[in-house]
Amino acid sequence: MTNLNIASDSRFGMESTPSSILMRFGKRELFICRDYYKRLYRSNPLIECSAGVQPGHLQILLFRRWLVVMSKSH
Repeated sequence: MTNLNIASDSRFGMESTPSSILMRFGKRELFICRDYYKRLYRSNPLIECSAGVQPGHLQILLFRRWLVVMSKSH
């Protein structure tokens, strides 16, 4: 079993993934990474939107593989 240590200052908890991109557009951030989360429900095969883990975040799952997180920059 592997322990995963995530720093308390990490915004999305996925900054250590090898293929991630963080872009800023003024007051907004766009974070794109591979989604390794095992979902307990059947997700939409093309696009699925949900509220993020923090207020003001929007998570978009594309093709059940790519996770796009939209948020305000701090």
